[in-house]
Amino acid sequence: MSGPECCSNPPTLNPTGGAGHVDNLAGFEAPNLRKLADKVAAAGYYVVVPDFFHGDAYNPDNSARPLPVWLKDHGADKGFEASKPLIEALKAKGVSAIGAVGFCWGAKVVVELAKNRLIQGAVLLHPSFVTLDDIKGVDIPIAVLGAEIDKMSPPELLKQFEEVLAAKPGVASYVKVFPKVSHGWSVRYNTEDAVTVKAAEEAHQDLLVWFDKHLK
Repeated sequence: MSGPECCSNPPTLNPTGGAGHVDNLAGFEAPNLRKLADKVAAAGYYVVVPDFFHGDAYNPDNSARPLPVWLKDHGADKGFEASKPLIEALKAKGVSAIGAVGFCWGAKVVVELAKNRLIQGAVLLHPSFVTLDDIKGVDIPIAVLGAEIDKMSPPELLKQFEEVLAAKPGVASYVKVFPKVSHGWSVRYNTEDAVTVKAAEEAHQDLLVWFDKHLK
């Protein structure tokens, strides 16, 4: 089950933040995530940020609806199914190579897309619910960026991911553990914490390098 780190430092939602726009393909209002989307778009990519929660993000302050209950309505399997028409919409726009990035809950969605070869490149950041068997089923380029302080995907598990992927000579892979940061650091960082901001920016750069290498 997901731990408290997944929900720490929740974003102040802002529907006008970022340089992009909201249409029927995307619409999440977390400002740090929007900044990252802008950064990836500035590197030459067509970026969409789907709101698979349909505006119903988990609220840790709502004691009447704890995380296990919320997850019943928002399982990663539902995110995976919802992503399929999104991918078709991108293809209809002429997008030929699709990369997907998953943070925490979204990493499970992305790994399912990778296992089913619906995308051409994947990046998982501080993943939740991703198992060793999931990683064994991946045969497309995949990068896994994790945190040193993470109960959901501790460094020991990421090491196992790395070993499994390294045993696949035809599959490009990259696994990296960022020191001194916690689960969720790449998008839920405190903008006043210079150490965490630096680590987040490094992860963002790693993401771009990975896609530049395997999608362009």
